[in-house]
Amino acid sequence: MNRRRALTAMATVPVAGMVAGFYTWQIEPYWVEYVNLPLPIKYLPTDLEGQLLVHLSDIHVGNRFDWSYMIQAFQMIRDLKPAIVVYTGDYVSYEGPEQVTQLRDVIQNAPLGSLGSLAVLGNHDYGRAWSEPEVADDISSVLTDAGIRVLRNQIANVEGLNIAGLDDLWGPNFEPKPIIAELLSDNANLVLSHNPDTADEAIWHDYQGWILSGHTHGGQVKPPFLEPPILPVRNRRYTSGIFDLSDGRMLYINRALGNLWPVRLNMRPEVTLFTMTRAEPELSQG
Repeated sequence: MNRRRALTAMATVPVAGMVAGFYTWQIEPYWVEYVNLPLPIKYLPTDLEGQLLVHLSDIHVGNRFDWSYMIQAFQMIRDLKPAIVVYTGDYVSYEGPEQVTQLRDVIQNAPLGSLGSLAVLGNHDYGRAWSEPEVADDISSVLTDAGIRVLRNQIANVEGLNIAGLDDLWGPNFEPKPIIAELLSDNANLVLSHNPDTADEAIWHDYQGWILSGHTHGGQVKPPFLEPPILPVRNRRYTSGIFDLSDGRMLYINRALGNLWPVRLNMRPEVTLFTMTRAEPELSQG
């Protein structure tokens, strides 16, 4: 009887491994989670209170995975009729001009905000070794043609909310200081920056408010009870979700809608649905 049990246990090991492998490769990379959170912003205009701001990041259109599931996610977001939609970079996994064409096919389905649709670039949007500005220009044109304004170290005012978009930390055009200096402390402000390591740069002056980022994908794989083993950031604390930076700034890291490679475990693709609220004089933690 003991021998039979041992043989049965041995037989289940490869089966369990196959099931786990199938799940991490074929299920979780395409199982989108819609995360609902408040977004408290100081001095938020009354007309924006209670309005929906959708945060999307890291679409990574390319040849590495089937991105048709994102079209379905886009449709669901459109049905929610968001006021503002923001995109925080890495629209392609660039191998060549084909990815720009693929992005054009995908982004024509992208959700737009009734009041504004804004984007920043990520490192992958600068092509090979993050050093091809012409690729970033092409991607920016695709987004613009789809009705999404690309902020490259610029500020857009959306019904009284100033949204600053920083170019990518690893790219050749990262020049944030003048833009951050324009965000007056008695205005409603929000910053988009692809790489959360930007939060540790000496650029923030007295900025008080939220920074929305992506880039990490949460590591894509998080073993139970352990931290993600692979994170493309200097600050290993920056995995995913909300981080109180303890100086009046709050950081949110989106886990990515797309995949760098189609492998995920305990780190589902994400669409963040923020309900904007007016914060108290001291910024709440949301």
